[in-house]
Amino acid sequence: MGIMKNELVKIARKTLPQGALEKTENAYRVARTKMISLRYGNPARGLRIIAVTGTNGKTTTACYINEILKEAGFKTALFTTAVIEIAGKEKINDLNATVPTVARLFSFFQTAQREGVEYVILEATSHALSQHKFDGVPIEAAVMTNLTQDHLDYHKTMEAYAAAKAKLFEKKPKYIVLNRDDEWFEYFDKFTASGEKMTYGTNPEAEAHLTHVKLYKKGTEASLLIDHQTHLELATNLPGEFNVMNMSAAVSLAYLLGIKLEDIQEGVANLEAIPGRFERVENKIGIDIIVDYAHTPDALEKLLKTTHKITKGRLTLVFGACGDRDKTKRPIMGELAANLADRIFLTDEESYNENPDEIRAMIRQGIERTKKAHKMTEIADRKQAIYQALRSAVRGDTVLITGMGHEQYRIVNGKRIPWNDKKVVQEIISEIEKKSRKISL
Repeated sequence: MGIMKNELVKIARKTLPQGALEKTENAYRVARTKMISLRYGNPARGLRIIAVTGTNGKTTTACYINEILKEAGFKTALFTTAVIEIAGKEKINDLNATVPTVARLFSFFQTAQREGVEYVILEATSHALSQHKFDGVPIEAAVMTNLTQDHLDYHKTMEAYAAAKAKLFEKKPKYIVLNRDDEWFEYFDKFTASGEKMTYGTNPEAEAHLTHVKLYKKGTEASLLIDHQTHLELATNLPGEFNVMNMSAAVSLAYLLGIKLEDIQEGVANLEAIPGRFERVENKIGIDIIVDYAHTPDALEKLLKTTHKITKGRLTLVFGACGDRDKTKRPIMGELAANLADRIFLTDEESYNENPDEIRAMIRQGIERTKKAHKMTEIADRKQAIYQALRSAVRGDTVLITGMGHEQYRIVNGKRIPWNDKKVVQEIISEIEKKSRKISL
């Protein structure tokens, strides 16, 4: 059945004009979502669904919201790129998808309903919104993190990308939360909530105004002034100004939902770590090792700047780029890496069906534009690149490994290969420590 459907899709794409093809695909997707929802008994009804959208920070923002609501006594379900949780039972998301298939999504809603869940927090990607995966899903609250370059292979232009994200706000959620600092704020601010809307950020006009941020090596303190009258002091285990923005988005929504201030503070403090999101790898060799999912120019830039601020020695970056995705961001990321890291190990990530040599070559173009190619060592083998980066680091240095984050496998030449950056790092550290012990003997 699946093969027949795929063949029909291929024939349609070859024979139908573009406009007619889009209408046909959209009609199919709308009908598919309705049918699957019915099959599962319309399980989204009765759930209070919070959707977080944006280019970067969706997972972290959703996790903050989840912890705050749990602290306030609500039973929750969470579906993010990194983790899936229902009624307190958590597991790593190994589906390699932020939003699952429609059937998997409605199965998730059904399980949440059976478990007596009150709030569901999930990420809403531009792809899922474009493909009508959330049709018929009642959205109580919509949260926007930011809009920066990504997915242009699919959307072609930033305007089309923004329009896809806007589909979430067109659903007239009861609550809307927007980033007042974001370049695209005005575009999304035109949408009205059926209830209340709140903005957050460092901009003095934000209703949740960030007035103070203090960064530490393993956390951050921040102050929010809400509605020009309520001061809220917050402490989080997650470092970095970008995480403060994610936290502010979550706090703003919690405030709209009427959550007690002390529950908001405790909930924020409860979030200790997220797999693959500024995730530290403990070691005895005296260096800071961080694994992060950053795979867009904006995310990489913010990550490098934050890490520099909390690094005593050199900052070494191990990175690459994903195949079959937006190619235009590759040289931009190369340029950022060269300008913001002290040393670069350029390597492979997931090539999918692309030639990995060509992916690295596009990143290399950006590095070479800066005239700082002397910082770069190119090693295609990702494990070997990580090994060399760790071997070259000394006490006080930070090694930042980006792109894969929490993921449990890589897709190379169309094949799924088991892989996790953190586990690979732990294996390498074990090897290095063994060699160090032999030398000392």
